[in-house]
Amino acid sequence: MPTTAPTACYHCGNPVPDRAPWYIELDDEKHPLCCPGCEAVAHAIVEGGLESYYRFRTELPERPDEQKTAKAETWAVFDDPELQAGFVHPEDDGRVHATLAVDGITCAACAWLIEHRLNALEGVTSSAVNLTHHRLRVAWDTQRVKLSRLLAEMAAIGYTAQPYKPDQAQKRLQHEERMTIRRLIVAAVGMMQVMMFSIPIYIAGEEGISADFYALFHWLSFALATPVVLFSAQPFFKNAWRDLSTRVLGMDVPVSIAIGGAYLASAWAVLTGEGELYFDSVAMFAFFLLFSRYIEARARRRNGQSGNALSGVLPTSATRLEDDDSERIVPANRLAEGDRVLIKPGHDVPADGVIEQGESSLDESMLTGEYLPVTRRVGQTVVGGSQNTENPLVIRVTRAGANARVAGILDLTDRAFASRPRLAQMAARMAHVFVLRLLMIAAAVAAVWWFIDPSRVLWVMLSVLVVTCPCALALATPTALTAGHGQLRRRGVLVTRADALETLSAAHRVIFDKTGTLTRGEMQLMDTQVLAEGLSAERARALGAALEARSEHPIARAFAPFRDATLSAHEIKSVTGQGLEGWLDGQRWRLGKPGFAAGERAPAAPDNGQWLLLAEDGAPRAWFRLHDAVREDAADTVAALKARGLEVELLSGDTAAAVSELAAALGIATWHAGQSPEDKLERIQALQAEGETVAMVGDGINDVPVLAGADVAIAMNGATDLARTRADAVLLSPRLLRIAEAVEVSRATRRIMRQNMVWSVCYNAAALPLAAIGVVPPWLAAIGMSASSLVVVGNALRLTRWKTRPAPQAPSPSPVAA
Repeated sequence: MPTTAPTACYHCGNPVPDRAPWYIELDDEKHPLCCPGCEAVAHAIVEGGLESYYRFRTELPERPDEQKTAKAETWAVFDDPELQAGFVHPEDDGRVHATLAVDGITCAACAWLIEHRLNALEGVTSSAVNLTHHRLRVAWDTQRVKLSRLLAEMAAIGYTAQPYKPDQAQKRLQHEERMTIRRLIVAAVGMMQVMMFSIPIYIAGEEGISADFYALFHWLSFALATPVVLFSAQPFFKNAWRDLSTRVLGMDVPVSIAIGGAYLASAWAVLTGEGELYFDSVAMFAFFLLFSRYIEARARRRNGQSGNALSGVLPTSATRLEDDDSERIVPANRLAEGDRVLIKPGHDVPADGVIEQGESSLDESMLTGEYLPVTRRVGQTVVGGSQNTENPLVIRVTRAGANARVAGILDLTDRAFASRPRLAQMAARMAHVFVLRLLMIAAAVAAVWWFIDPSRVLWVMLSVLVVTCPCALALATPTALTAGHGQLRRRGVLVTRADALETLSAAHRVIFDKTGTLTRGEMQLMDTQVLAEGLSAERARALGAALEARSEHPIARAFAPFRDATLSAHEIKSVTGQGLEGWLDGQRWRLGKPGFAAGERAPAAPDNGQWLLLAEDGAPRAWFRLHDAVREDAADTVAALKARGLEVELLSGDTAAAVSELAAALGIATWHAGQSPEDKLERIQALQAEGETVAMVGDGINDVPVLAGADVAIAMNGATDLARTRADAVLLSPRLLRIAEAVEVSRATRRIMRQNMVWSVCYNAAALPLAAIGVVPPWLAAIGMSASSLVVVGNALRLTRWKTRPAPQAPSPSPVAA
């Protein structure tokens, strides 16, 4: 009979053994695989949302190691350029970075190990673990190290990683939560049943129960505690083994020693009939520890949901309008700049864009935290992820997919969670050192009790290990930081660097820019005064609009309505904080501050308002008066900051008349006008030299040096991309009052972090002597340890319900000609 050709492995092409159990399901079809190694890699690719690799590959990869060792060949598939295009992003200096989802992270020691392992590799420039969401942001030089090497190194220390894809990450977290609940149920049932057999022995004693029942109760306790240890407590042993194999002491090491030691000693006592039993303490300890970690994990996930929700805020499909205005449903990730999209009422906006047709109200609460819809009209921008609530809109796409604003917010959020403030780093170091000292103390206590009473050595040592487990210390700062970030995110404040919370809480002074910060940044051209004969006001405005045509400054938008298509300026140069220069019809024109535009020939500016001078080859030609409305809550924000003990200052490049008028209207005593970016930076550095911690609020490119020089920089919601990337926090909401709320929440977060650390240290300092002298049994130690962790988590969760105090009402500012 002719033999049937063996089936080829879908991943590597090698023959598949008969009745092989390995396969991968793709496009509702099962594909056979030849070994567990191929199965692991194939599942990693598909579950990472990268199944397109199998559709577009031209060559088969090498067969992976069946033992899943840390060889880079196992992960070589991730070096494919087409595969990396979806999750590896280039940086300005030639490096690349990616965000990876990591399995197996349980505590700060895990993050420490991963970061140190990767940072030791040649070519890796930075790596930071987001402990809350189990994500890793790593940057590397592709000429010196490959991504497969990074993944292999992580696998070698017990952490598997794959490209981060929000929907897959959520599925994995849900699976982990289901497994945790199952382990918790088994531990709870085992604890209750073991206690049911232990209580009669405690009450009646050995003499009050017959020998047969006494032995039966012991064997039943043994049987019930075994699944608790082997199933419920499995993560503790797995993580402890990983820590020991990598020579890093995490909190699971003393936990595993306590559970394993008590279980083995009790099992020996049942088998030999000699010794004490601690099955009830083992089951109780496992249950309470699992319960506290479950509560802590739920708290992290709940407070991280706003960030995770942003990952899926863009719809999966969009209605694209073709050239003949016909409608076509396409995947949202296939939209490109310039596409026209129809957004029907009730549908989500699939990309950033500009409205071409229609007027409607949009719900932007997902991004800004503001529950009231905002009206958008033709010519105004819309943000991907907002929801259309009233009328159909047609928008022209400006940024889609990974370039959309929501993607930038996610990137900034990852950067914030990946870094840890100084207080959190100190807590992580303390927990790492504490485990080593705890093991040494437990050994010393056991040695002392060996001479005092050998029969009590085991349970005293177990009590010491259990009651002083540094779980609360390790949870002290991450839980508070997660809750604080979540509270600020819900209020429309996105923290992009972890140190911002700590620095903002200690700020002494808040410095505001003027245009676009305290004012709306929606400049309007209110008046034109011509200075040259033969030049009409219309012609002067058209000349100014030609010079401003390529600028993104708010002033440019004031001239946009007066643009003349027949006028085009060339060789335009922008002088930061001064104005613009360009060539029109062979003449050099300048628009900006009088001294810049006309030098010594500049006439005195008219009073009342902000005036710009238009000059031709140094000769004054026209004055333009601009107006920018003050934000409605600017005065309330200044009053609220003062009520919280902060000094408020205004630095602006505008004229003294305009700045003084605005400062008086808002109640700002300290102000400086005519400030260049260099002057602003010198002012901030002078304040810092006096020992002040300075927060700067700005929005434009000219604010970038000042934002970089401030202790904590806050960018407005309409800030330029460059200003947002240089800021420590970004206002997603247009409400300026959120800054005062951010100060209060940051102070509360720092206060709770310190409370948690003090509680953790005090608890361990008080519990250790009691356990060492033998007055705390193992079951009570388990309750105490779990209770201390729950206290820390519960204290941090107060931030999720934090209510900021009402802002003092300031007098309404009079209209200001900004």
